Amino acid sequence: MSLLSLPRRRQVAALGAASVLVSLGVALGTTGDSAVADSHPTTTLFDIETVTVPELQSLLRAKKIDAVDLAELYIERIEQINSKGPGINAVQVLNPNWKREAKDTDQLRKKGVDLGPMMGVPVLIKDNIDLMGVPNTAGSLALADNFPLDDSPLVKQLRKAGAVILGKAKLSEFANFLTSGMPSGYSSLGGQVLNPYDTSQTPSGSSSGTGAGIAAGMAPVGIGTETSGSILSPSNANSLAGVKPTLGLVSRTGIIPISGAQDTAGPMGRHVADVAALLTAMTGVDPADPATASSAPLVGHDFTADLSTTALQGARVGVLSNGAPTGDSGALWNNALSTLQAEGATLVPITLSTAGPASSVLTYDFKADLNTYLQTRTQPNYVMKDIGAVADYYRAHPRETQKFGATQLFASEAVDLAGAKARRDADRAADLAASKDRIDAVMAANDLDTIVFQSSSSAGIGARAGYPTVIVPAGYQASTRRPFGIGFLGKAYTEPELLGFAYDYEQASALWAPPSAVNPAAFRCVGVEAKAAPAYNCAP
Repeated sequence: MSLLSLPRRRQVAALGAASVLVSLGVALGTTGDSAVADSHPTTTLFDIETVTVPELQSLLRAKKIDAVDLAELYIERIEQINSKGPGINAVQVLNPNWKREAKDTDQLRKKGVDLGPMMGVPVLIKDNIDLMGVPNTAGSLALADNFPLDDSPLVKQLRKAGAVILGKAKLSEFANFLTSGMPSGYSSLGGQVLNPYDTSQTPSGSSSGTGAGIAAGMAPVGIGTETSGSILSPSNANSLAGVKPTLGLVSRTGIIPISGAQDTAGPMGRHVADVAALLTAMTGVDPADPATASSAPLVGHDFTADLSTTALQGARVGVLSNGAPTGDSGALWNNALSTLQAEGATLVPITLSTAGPASSVLTYDFKADLNTYLQTRTQPNYVMKDIGAVADYYRAHPRETQKFGATQLFASEAVDLAGAKARRDADRAADLAASKDRIDAVMAANDLDTIVFQSSSSAGIGARAGYPTVIVPAGYQASTRRPFGIGFLGKAYTEPELLGFAYDYEQASALWAPPSAVNPAAFRCVGVEAKAAPAYNCAP
């Protein structure tokens, strides 16, 4: 185990005073002048790979660390492993105002103000969410100069809760709605994000930078967005807890869209307690997003209060009889079901088709909703004012932007919005019948509190229904150590119950491990251990 010193700016001040250090579960170098750190006593505060948001909040409230130092520790962590070391390539840009925001939080805390469980905690947000002063790009070279007019309402909610916006995470270009066959985590602007648990495997979904960055300890929590699987899938692939919320629980204004029928932002973190804390800071009714009107009863709700180690007692949990996994995943799935039963849940076999009909909704909405975003959220003189201008940029710069093509972008550009509206609406009704109606019928017939799914397999049906899923790590495959998770799906606005079930399972199973423990080769040549190792052990 190695130690990380306080940020460089504090090391000078530490001369003549005890230097506080942070114990790390992976090989991280002591930054700055190691002689300064080595000449003072050390105090282990937390493990940056495993620490929870409640633990960080306890340290902040006890004034054992302040928000500025905490943010700077994560900045240095990003410097060490984002483009160096394993080169996870998860963070696109740092927020230039992170230090001022952290200082403001520290000042409020000194005055006795407590803004809740996210106060002073660093957060990464996906690079399709408006953060004023920072380009909002969706990973596209075409939007590299898109400086939004204002923060998104979601960012304002985070700031209101005292969270420190550390920076923006990379994503699959246009949230993976640019083309078919493009690897998850790739974008023409940001390159390829890697999965810290297995760099040969996909980081998955479009919130790949958020998933990989949080898994690798570049921030304790982050924001992803999902249209169909882009929170749940990278959470599963990167061994994270994640919440795909009810459509309407979180404002979508100021988020580069695919479809208002399915889009939502949601929290991602290493522990259920972390995502519960972050979700608490994300809710709010937004007049510009009518879908949020129905979320009013949960606005201001403290989801951390829903976490219980007895939540599963007496719960009726639906388990799909069709499509059970096999092999290593099957063994982990069976173990998870056994844990649910041991915690007092009643497992109810059900049959539920998760397939849906072919639909024009996303192709139609991408054009309509992207046009609205570009015409209302961008600078007045910004040249990209509609999907046609974006598509023209791709046609004019094919070598830079079309490594995997842009077929979906061009298909949406070609949609006749007026002429195709009737079909789009009919397809949306069919989507709901094949998702929401099916789920409602099965849950009612079997008196279910939730339905449990392997990995992210609830993504499609849950997204079309607008229903929430909470996913939680459920171990690692024996032959490859690749992550496996389970997801709890419920009806609209049942996040409190689902978080309780996920937390109960997480605490009972205790299966999560950081990437350095699962995939040590990727982290071997980082920091102190790299310096201590023979030169031939680590590449230059």
